[in-house]
Amino acid sequence: MPIPDASLSSSLTTQMEPLTILHTSDWHLGRRLYGRLRYEEFESFLHWLHDTISAQKVDILIVAGDIFDTMTPSNKAQALYYEFLGKVSRSCCQHVVIVAGNHDSPTFLDAPSNVLKFLNVHVIGTACDDLDDEVLVLSDDDDNPHCIIAAVPYLRDRDVRSSSAGESADSKDANVIAGICEHYDAVATIAKEHQKIIAKSHNQHIPIIATGHLFASGGSTTADDGVRDLYIGNLGKISAEMFDECFDYVALGHLHVPQRVGGREHIRYSGSPIAMGFGEAKQQKQVLLIQFGDALEGMNTKNNNDHIASDISQLINATAKTYTSVEKSANKKLASQNTGFMDDLFGFEVEAAPEPKREQDIETPSQRKTEVEMTVPDFPSLTDSNIANTTLNLDVTLLHHDEGRQMQVLSLPIPKFQKLAQISGDLLAIQQTIDSTIQALAPTESIWLEIIYTGDDIVSDLHEQIQAMVTGLPCEVLKTKNPRTYNKVLNQEAASETLQDLNEIQVFERCLNANAVTDAQKLMLRDAYAQIIHNIHHKDAQAE
Repeated sequence: MPIPDASLSSSLTTQMEPLTILHTSDWHLGRRLYGRLRYEEFESFLHWLHDTISAQKVDILIVAGDIFDTMTPSNKAQALYYEFLGKVSRSCCQHVVIVAGNHDSPTFLDAPSNVLKFLNVHVIGTACDDLDDEVLVLSDDDDNPHCIIAAVPYLRDRDVRSSSAGESADSKDANVIAGICEHYDAVATIAKEHQKIIAKSHNQHIPIIATGHLFASGGSTTADDGVRDLYIGNLGKISAEMFDECFDYVALGHLHVPQRVGGREHIRYSGSPIAMGFGEAKQQKQVLLIQFGDALEGMNTKNNNDHIASDISQLINATAKTYTSVEKSANKKLASQNTGFMDDLFGFEVEAAPEPKREQDIETPSQRKTEVEMTVPDFPSLTDSNIANTTLNLDVTLLHHDEGRQMQVLSLPIPKFQKLAQISGDLLAIQQTIDSTIQALAPTESIWLEIIYTGDDIVSDLHEQIQAMVTGLPCEVLKTKNPRTYNKVLNQEAASETLQDLNEIQVFERCLNANAVTDAQKLMLRDAYAQIIHNIHHKDAQAE
């Protein structure tokens, strides 16, 4: 572990105390899928997360933003949130650190923060005027400091820059980026000062963890994940270099695809815990474990199965308990896991898969490293016969081991609590795929489908034909898309076009075309409209 002050090296304890941190983000409690409520999935995930925290003996839980899907969460979503925090406060977890995302209301999250502190739940909803308040020195049960968290929430424009009359769009973008960098530099300076003081007073070096909710350069997304642009005009300009070297780990939120940033193993997105859209249906969702100190003893960096055997056993028992609970409450079994982890977690390339494209690291080709290939077996289907007796293949996978920092990063797969499938093709291909998909289901399983017709023939009664295909089957079609018809409508500028077929940007484009706005004016109007949309999405409805 790097020593912050060389003068302390002779007396400073270099072996850190064991510390386990769990990184998750982007719960989006209350989110719907084509109007369908998903509270059972959220509840099942939170039960699983609680059991996993106990099984893995997690000391600190970090939730890196977007706890809720909207700034005005429903009563049910709030109930799930507070019930979970109450349960975790009675578990082995000593601290919970929650920062706001762009979907969250900063004031809503901050409102109960003074009460939650008594449960060791630390909430940072709004960027603090005094940045010392964003730097948390967390202690263990014996009141010994064991971690410093730079708890940085989603930084809004007003948090990092001041506007001025006549400021150009490029200038605004540059000022936002500069403001974000200055913010992280400032909290890093404060954290390092705390680290030095603790090193002197306790003769011990403790790690510094930073949080963030932002869009990093080159980030990988899916088309229907609901990830909105965080900053107008400067998407993709926040890079790994903006994070100070003092940060032993950076826990990021906002992107739903698990990935690392700029090839940096210690700067990672955990991704969303459940698929937010059908484009994420094939992803293996995960949470990340970051372990420091004595927890690393005996770890083989190429094969960690022996080291974590006991932890896997505990996790199996906890997960089986969760499955049984879900079966009783929802009267359905959890979906089987049919895909491996995202490619970036193992640092090797694979052949391109059909859309949606499998996830890649946020890194340039020159930054890529050659690493040991690691494979993750598929999960077995969870049925009545194997829940009690199965040796579930719940691999805790080693992603990164850093002897210098006395740190390792591991990935834990999250079960799928509701099966989703996106099916595309002509009518024959759709029928065949539906049949094969249903055959792969366990007797008590069901699946939600999104159907995309890509055939050459014009099918005016597509919805009716699809419904006939699934009648009597354990599946439900949540959405039927016919791009061929949509394109025909758009090309003909037919009067039958409806708002349901368009998003807010497409509607604005129709207005520009209908009013014969010149190309030069379009550029200016698009920028102004984008800023209006940005302000609407980021207005805190809970604030006075």
